[in-house]
Amino acid sequence: MSTVLYKRLALIGIGLIGSSIARAAKRDGLVESITTYSKSEATRAKALELGLVDTAVDSAEEAVRDADLVIVCTPLSAYAALGAVIGPHLKAGATLTDVGSVKQSVIRDLAPHVPAGVHFIPGHPVAGTEHSGPEAGFAELFRDRWLILTPVAGTDAAALQQLHTFWTRIGSKVETMEPQHHDLVLAITSHLPHLIAYNIVGTADDLQTVTKSEVIKYSAGGFRDFTRIAASDPTMWRDVFLNNKEAVLEMLGRFTEDLAALQRAIRWGDGQTLFDTFTRTRAIRRQIIDAGQETPAPDFGRNRPSGAGK
Repeated sequence: MSTVLYKRLALIGIGLIGSSIARAAKRDGLVESITTYSKSEATRAKALELGLVDTAVDSAEEAVRDADLVIVCTPLSAYAALGAVIGPHLKAGATLTDVGSVKQSVIRDLAPHVPAGVHFIPGHPVAGTEHSGPEAGFAELFRDRWLILTPVAGTDAAALQQLHTFWTRIGSKVETMEPQHHDLVLAITSHLPHLIAYNIVGTADDLQTVTKSEVIKYSAGGFRDFTRIAASDPTMWRDVFLNNKEAVLEMLGRFTEDLAALQRAIRWGDGQTLFDTFTRTRAIRRQIIDAGQETPAPDFGRNRPSGAGK
């Protein structure tokens, strides 16, 4: 029995996520051929050199023509322009999905360009590393990680199931969610932590009384973990915050209030409040590990397999 789910896969963008999808799809024989488009000639050449794709083209419309599955893997700021370009060239019966970390903006930017007969099913693999580029991907990136689908009203059930199966076969645990709820959940579990990491590393860099060499030399585990997060793709994260600003600002307000409470506890020597808070948050960490979403390792369990790329 054939394992092929889609004859032709088109990847619009082939950085960490796109190249990992390509590797996993090829490994598991889920597609017959893979085409990619990247505006960078060097990136297209690297994708071919690494054997990630069968063809690499210099226009998005050529990439999606005759494709059965199109996955947009670019920064969010490129979606609207891409939608206008590829929309007229999507074939009837094809599925259009994406990997963006914000879903309401994806629907806003892509849905108006999706022709009748094309199945538009936004998606978000909750997986990644701080690395980027086609060399950074690895087939196991999605193993036992969540993939959230946010289907729009009227989505074809068979197309949704086929895409569900695609992600399941490359190792993801798939769940469906309303776009607005997705953006709120990810604002607190992913977007706000990245904002805090960028800020604290920036604060350390700005300190006048502590030299940069001392920050690097004496970095304890906690600061090292922040620097890993803060090394993430700046273009991607700029777009995340600009496109999910309402949810992020709501979570940032809650965080600021809670931080002020801890500040008061420290100022007034309220050890009980500090102890109670730390005990409660320690229990959350244990629940994450027990749920299989993490390891007890101090590096967050993010070590990649050898040979996974730079």
